Amino acid sequence: MDVAAFRALEPLCWRAPSAHNSQPWRLDHRAAEVRVGWDPADALPAADPSGRDLWLSVGAFVETCLVVAADAGLRVGFVPDHCAEDRRVGWLRESESRYESPFGAAQVRARRTHRGVFSAGPPAGVVAAADAVAREAGGAVRVVPDADLLARLLRVADRQLYADPAVVGELRSWLRLAPAHPGYHVDGLTDRCLGLSRAEAVGLRTALAGYPVLRRLGLPRLLATAAGNPLAHGGAVLVLVAPSGLDDEGLVGFGRVLMRVWLTLAAAGVAAHPLSQLLDAPPTREVLGAVLGVPPDRLVHVARVGRPAGTSARSARRLGDPG
Repeated sequence: MDVAAFRALEPLCWRAPSAHNSQPWRLDHRAAEVRVGWDPADALPAADPSGRDLWLSVGAFVETCLVVAADAGLRVGFVPDHCAEDRRVGWLRESESRYESPFGAAQVRARRTHRGVFSAGPPAGVVAAADAVAREAGGAVRVVPDADLLARLLRVADRQLYADPAVVGELRSWLRLAPAHPGYHVDGLTDRCLGLSRAEAVGLRTALAGYPVLRRLGLPRLLATAAGNPLAHGGAVLVLVAPSGLDDEGLVGFGRVLMRVWLTLAAAGVAAHPLSQLLDAPPTREVLGAVLGVPPDRLVHVARVGRPAGTSARSARRLGDPG
C-alpha cells in the first residue's frame, strides 16, 4: 500500500460523519499498511453508552477512506480486525484492485448535515435506492409516516436528554457556540452548523452554564421546548434498520452501509439532519420500533432528509480538506 499517497488524501477522508462531530477514529501509519482505531476520549459514554454511534462513525470513516482512495486510483482494501483492548477495528492494506463504488470524492465533499429548511422531501426513487443499499447488507431503510407522533416523540426525547446531567455535560463539551472557542475550527457542533443566530447561541450558552441550578427549576423542559420541532422544516424521516444480533464489529461494518446510504442521498442532492435522540431515549426508541414493527435494538440511525432550501454550513475537521 502506498501509505504516503494515502496520507495526502486523509483530509478528505476526515469528512466522514460522527455524532457531535467528535471524529473518534484514529489512524496509525505503518510501512505498508494503516491501522484503523478509535480514541475513547472522543466517545460519548453518556449519550451513547452502548457505543452504537461510535462504531457506526468509525465504520463510516472506513468506507470514506475506501471511496476516496479508489477515486484517486489507489488499490486499498479494509481487513476487519476488531480488538477492544488495542482500540483497533482493522487495517487498510493494499488490495488486488481498486475498491468498487459508484461514489467518489465529489459525493464525499457534497455530503452535509442540514438542520434548516427542506424545499422538498426525498424523491421516492432516492428512498428506494437507499433502501436497496441497506438491503444488500441485510438491513432496510424505512419511512416513518406519522409526523404528529414523531413530533411528540421528539419532545419526549429532548426532555429526557436535557434532564440527564451527564448527557448535558457531554453535549456542552462538544458545543462551539462562538468563533472564539478554541475548537471552533477543529471539531464539535458550531453555532453555524446548528443554525443558531447569535442571540440564540448566547442564550443556549447562558442556559447551559446555569444548568446545575436551573435544572431543578424546569430548565430541561424549557430547553426541549426551545429546540422546537425540526419536522416543521420539511422533509421525511428515514430510519436505518440493521440486521439482528450485530456485535461491535458488526456495527462497524454496518457503519460502512450507513455511509453508502448518506452518499446515495448526497449524489441525488438530498441532505440529512440526524435525530439521534429518538434512539438515545429508550421510551421513544421502543415506540418507534413498535410503529415500524421492528425490534428496537435493530434501529441504528434516524434522520430527517430532503432537498435543502439553502446552503449548509461546513462542519469543522481536525484535518482540513483544502478542496
